[in-house]
Parts: sequence; structure tokens; C-alpha cells
Amino acid sequence: MRIAIAALIGGIVMFLWGAVAHTVLPLGEMGMRTAVGQDAALSAITQAASSGEGVYMLPGMDPAIYADKAANKAFVEANRDKPYALVIYQPGGNPALENMAPNLGKQWASDTLAALVLAWMLSLGAWSMGRRVMVAAAAGVFSWLTISVPYWNWYMFPLDFTLSGLVEVVAGWAITGLAMAWWLGRGEKHVG
Repeated sequence: MRIAIAALIGGIVMFLWGAVAHTVLPLGEMGMRTAVGQDAALSAITQAASSGEGVYMLPGMDPAIYADKAANKAFVEANRDKPYALVIYQPGGNPALENMAPNLGKQWASDTLAALVLAWMLSLGAWSMGRRVMVAAAAGVFSWLTISVPYWNWYMFPLDFTLSGLVEVVAGWAITGLAMAWWLGRGEKHVG
């Protein structure tokens, strides 16, 4: 029960931090740009996204020819100086433009499930509040290194977008860890 309550506290704190990071601070928009000629771009992408919903790399090579060294070389030569784009394509549109409630609910659930894992980790020892906060912040660094850095490395996510993600997750999980550490540490004799 102690871990479940810590998870609920953590889910609420992380959700509220996310709201602050995206609505008050510039963290949620760093690296994002607004395209000009959006209707023309969307029309072109709709025609190019022949497989329907998915993630598209432009230029992108057909996976069926990955093993063909000559085809790989020709692809690299033909696309060496072309622009690059990574597109998340949803042909049905973005329902969050009209109603964010389902997305907010999923975000809170995700934050709470992550907080549940973290609460379990923080309960493994009778640690001091400071140590628990450090573990929570380290969990934020871990998640950034395993998700955001590979997206920057392989998919060329902008550096400012990637670094703002570092601030968002580390600060968020440190703040969340503080609230959870307070709850978990009540009445404990602390080690280190």
C-alpha cells in the first residue's frame, strides 16, 4: 500500500511538472518549428505515405534492399546532399487538436505507472531522502540516455530538443522523487 500511494503521489507530481514544462516553461517546444506551406507539404506526404499510418524517413530506403550492397551505395550517392525528414504520419488527423482529454489521461496513467516502478525502486532500501532523490534523478538520466539520445543520434532529432528533454525528465523525476521520498521515508531509520 505504501508503494501504491507513493506511485499515486509520483504520478500526480510528474503530471503537474509536465504541464508546467510544456505550458509555462519553453521545454516542450524547444527545437520545434512551424512549417510554411503546410497544406502542400501534407498533400505531398499523404501521396508519399502509401503504407498508411506510420513513421517515414525521407529519404528512406526500402528494407527489402538493405542487404544489397550496390543498392545501398546507389541510395547513399543519390541522397547524400538531400534534406532529411522524419515524419509521424496519421492519415486520420490529430484528435488532440480538438480534445486533449484522452491524451492527458494516457499521460497521467503513463506517469503513474513509471512512478510505480520508481516507488518500488526507492522502497528497496531505507535510504535517506537525499539518496532517494538522487536515485529518482538518475532514473531520469537513464530514461533520457536510452530514448532521447538514440533519437538524436540515429534520427537526427535537434540538439536543443534533445537537451530540453534532459532538463524535463531529470528535473521532473527529481521533483517527483522528492515527493515520493518524503512519503516512503516517513517513520524509517535511514541508511546513507
